[in-house]
Parts: sequence; C-alpha cells; structure tokens
Amino acid sequence: MTRPNRIVLWTAVLAATCGLALAWLTEHGLPDPARLPLAAQIGGPFELTAADGTRYSSAKLAGRPFALFFGFTQCPDICPTTLLEMTNNLKSLGDAAGRLGVVFVSIDPERDRPEDLKRYLSSFDPRVVGLTGTAAEIAEVAKVYRVLYEKVPTSGGYTLNHTASVYLMDARGRFAGTLNYQESAAVQVEKLRRLLAQ
Repeated sequence: MTRPNRIVLWTAVLAATCGLALAWLTEHGLPDPARLPLAAQIGGPFELTAADGTRYSSAKLAGRPFALFFGFTQCPDICPTTLLEMTNNLKSLGDAAGRLGVVFVSIDPERDRPEDLKRYLSSFDPRVVGLTGTAAEIAEVAKVYRVLYEKVPTSGGYTLNHTASVYLMDARGRFAGTLNYQESAAVQVEKLRRLLAQ
C-alpha cells in the first residue's frame, strides 16, 4: 500500500473512531467525576488556622458543597486571578452562592500568617475563608487533596510552584471535579451550578 493510501486509510479510521466516541458521549454524557477510581482518594477532613486566628475544621463545611484552592499571598498571577474569578463566580450565582463554601489554603506557612491572609483576602469576596497552619499541617492537607507544590529559589528569596486547579467537593465531601485556571466565566459558573444541584 502506498504512503498516500495509508494516510487516507488511517484518517478514515481516526474519523470513524472520533464519530463513535462522540455518539457515545452524546448518548451517555461525560462520566461523573465522583465515580472515577481516583475520586475516592481526593479530599478528607482537615483542621487549620483561619485568617482571624481561630481554628477552622472541615466539619464546618459538612452538608454543603465547597470549592477549595491552594495558593499563597505572594503569588504573582495565578492565585489573585483565581480568587478574582471566584469572587465574580459568587456574584454570578446570586442567592445560591450562600450554599457554597469557598476555601483558600496557603501553601506558604513560612510567610502567610493569619494576619497576612486577612489582609490579602480583603481584596476578594468576604465569603472566601483563608486558612494557614504549620508546614506539617499544610503538607497533610495537600497530600489528602493530591496537591503538588514546591519551593523555587529566586534572586529575592523564593516562590512556589503549585497545582492551580480549584477542587470542587460535593455536600458529602466527595470530589466532584475542578475549575481550571483561565476557563471561561460561563464554564466555571455552570460547573458551580451543577455542583450546587447535586
């Protein structure tokens, strides 16, 4: 078989495969993230220190869905952008936003004390709960949520690379999906509406 014929054949096979996959998704929809094998391994109880200095337990979120994001106050772009998006999402949800918990966990306990979080989060929706803790506490919560982060030296000290997704957890504390950095506002709000409807 000549090379042009092979290309035509494989293109036809690929098109047929894509067509079958699209037909299946149209009929069955996307899989429920909570039913995926790794979903059961994401999330769990935690207790950290809130921006007002009090201890905050994940038990306060019991019975309602919540969005959880890991970042740090000296993050140059992803963290403030994500928090601004969440602020806008809460406005778009209207009254329904009151049923959604939103939590920001600092992965920089060395620099992010409760008062630092309080000052930083004052620029965003007041319903966003800021949490920090000891290095060991943060590492444990990050492990439970499968969040990766690492300290990267810079000329002025250090910065942090980290997982940039917002974790969406349903009212039973089960992983339900993510909001991804720079998704459109419409997509994010629709995901949050679906989460609230579960």
